[in-house]
Amino acid sequence: MAKAEAPLAEQAAYYRARAAEYDEWWQRRGRYDRGTEATRNWQDDVRALERALDRFGPSGQVLELASGTGWWTRRLARHAETLTCVDAAPETIEVNRRRLAEAGLPAPRYIEADLFDWRPDAGYDVVFFSFWLSHVPPERFDAFWQQVAAALKPGGRVFFIDSRPEQSASAQGQRPPDDDGIQERKLNDGRSFRIVKLFYEPEALAERLAGLGWRATCANTAHYFLHGEASRA
Repeated sequence: MAKAEAPLAEQAAYYRARAAEYDEWWQRRGRYDRGTEATRNWQDDVRALERALDRFGPSGQVLELASGTGWWTRRLARHAETLTCVDAAPETIEVNRRRLAEAGLPAPRYIEADLFDWRPDAGYDVVFFSFWLSHVPPERFDAFWQQVAAALKPGGRVFFIDSRPEQSASAQGQRPPDDDGIQERKLNDGRSFRIVKLFYEPEALAERLAGLGWRATCANTAHYFLHGEASRA
């Protein structure tokens, strides 16, 4: 049987519909509340990510791909000289815009675009993306990293964050992805969507990126996250 095509249109629709409740996942509220210990572990891991990003220093002209509701945009804005954010969902861009305004931070340049079709219109010192690589279908992995390379100035750097396959990170009752990396996700109102969700191990990911001409270092936090840095070899 032929492998099913990745449900990219459905994935995009899911994140548009989820914009108003996305922060429940990040803040461990509602269906994502897995108890005091799990929340403490999550918060510890988030602080580990923040320290890693601060050490990396995302300065200069910074591009954030799949910028979402702005949890990382807000931190990038404190480092960057200029900040450009690309996201396919106008609903999440609006949440992002409000979050930065409430923090008293300058507004980035927002671009509403499907990342699978978008091409960079400038060169950047840093490209950042969080919880996006896991939504890129395997057959588009190489093309995505070519897109990242095209966005970088000579000597430019990449920082990325993603998920580990820890079930307590998910909503209660949510099943893991199937063997093809397709996962059913439900919203609070019960609507169901299929998305791409893939997980990577640090060493294997760094090795795969090396084969594409990148010099990468990747690591896991204690429980929930993967993060990495990369530059052209």
